[in-house]
Amino acid sequence: MKKTLGLVSLSFVTASILAACGGGNGGDKTADKEPQTLIISTFGLEEDKMQEDVFKPFEEKYNVDIVLETGTSSERLTKLKSNPNSTVDVIELSQSNAADGVSAGLFEKIDSKNVPNMDNLIDSAKDLSADGSGPAYTLNSIGIVYNKKAAGKEIKEWDDLWDASLKGKISIPDITTTFGPAMLYVASGHKKVELASDKGKAAFEAITDLAPNVVKTYSKSSDLANMFQSGEIAAAVVGDFAVPIITESNPDVAYVVPESGTYANFNTINVNKNSKNKDLAYKYIDWRLSQEVQEKTAVSLNEAPTNKNVVLDEETAKNKTYGDVAERTNKVDSLFVNKNFESWINQWNRILNK
Repeated sequence: MKKTLGLVSLSFVTASILAACGGGNGGDKTADKEPQTLIISTFGLEEDKMQEDVFKPFEEKYNVDIVLETGTSSERLTKLKSNPNSTVDVIELSQSNAADGVSAGLFEKIDSKNVPNMDNLIDSAKDLSADGSGPAYTLNSIGIVYNKKAAGKEIKEWDDLWDASLKGKISIPDITTTFGPAMLYVASGHKKVELASDKGKAAFEAITDLAPNVVKTYSKSSDLANMFQSGEIAAAVVGDFAVPIITESNPDVAYVVPESGTYANFNTINVNKNSKNKDLAYKYIDWRLSQEVQEKTAVSLNEAPTNKNVVLDEETAKNKTYGDVAERTNKVDSLFVNKNFESWINQWNRILNK
């Protein structure tokens, strides 16, 4: 028995085993009932670890079968937009895509009374959901991964990416990915211009200057590990959540967050307004925000916690948007990005994706 949904999909079906598990604190779990199904649209990263630390324990606690729809944030939002009858219950998205979905009226307005763990969020995450938007379960930011030997130089700052010695040696996130818009902030900063002041004009001048150094843009950060391994690239701009995937198989690759600052993204969870399982969806959101789960995912998934009760030791905090790195993050204005995004995509593709 296997369930699938569009894009790249998986399911974790544990009905017969889990229904037999009693006791514990699973007050919603009864052995004589068929399991409910919860359809979750999420990122396709570290699926085995997600199953072990997030999905399977939730299934066991609430007698649930979880069916997954996986893909990039923008792919999955586009699919939901195009299908008003979608059976997705819960969708995990980047901050910018979530804001787009809120503007399009796709999501249930979240009542924090139904999600007790929202009271435990850090202030910046509370601010994000103050208007009823879905809460943030992790905070991430971008930095630079590079092979010092292959790069032929030390890379410390964003401006170093424009060095002529890196011609044909770097990869950057595509404009449609989670950190594509952040790359425009980086480029505008290279020109010492505020992105919002000229709607990206200086940023695209900088992207044009950077283009000779870019061997390719990428949509999945997991692809970077192979690109480093094959010697195809010497440096890349990447979200910190993907750093372990890249460095585990490439010991010569280091990660640096420029002292000048970085750009932050919250990953959020929203409920499809047409979901037939809203009570269960709320339970899942509360589960994802819990101290218990976030302490695990901080280790296994490299997710910086948004639950303020989670305290990370020095080793666990490494390569996360936490502590000193969190303090020097800059905001990406999702509403501003979304207003200009269609035009930006066209300009980006003309320069980089010919």
